[in-house]
Amino acid sequence: MLLAAVVMGTSACGGEEEAQKKPSAKPKVPSVAEATKTFQDAVADFDAADGCPKATGACWEQMKDVAKPARELRKAMNADKRTGPEFYSPAYALLDKMEDGMALGEDAFSNRPSVLGSAHDLSDWLDEHPVQ
Repeated sequence: MLLAAVVMGTSACGGEEEAQKKPSAKPKVPSVAEATKTFQDAVADFDAADGCPKATGACWEQMKDVAKPARELRKAMNADKRTGPEFYSPAYALLDKMEDGMALGEDAFSNRPSVLGSAHDLSDWLDEHPVQ
């Protein structure tokens, strides 16, 4: 009887251990279509606000607001096995240019064209190359 209890206790522990080993769910990557819409909405919001605030001249928050969905768009493109990286090559180049501009740090007039100009170019490219 004692042996049965030990075996059952060991089995239960092994089952619990197996449950703990299960990998956690990966964060959901949006589809390219969803990520494109989010990114283009961010660019449109920037344009609707007439760009950088004229009172302060600072544009770092706006640049971050455009760069964040651009990063999600890159993740979605990377996950798109159906279309492939060759198709996205021009978009990746624009995303790289945006990241290089963001890497310069806080808003400087010199990095705005890299970030914001490339964002507009990427938005145009996405319009010309829709992915379902």
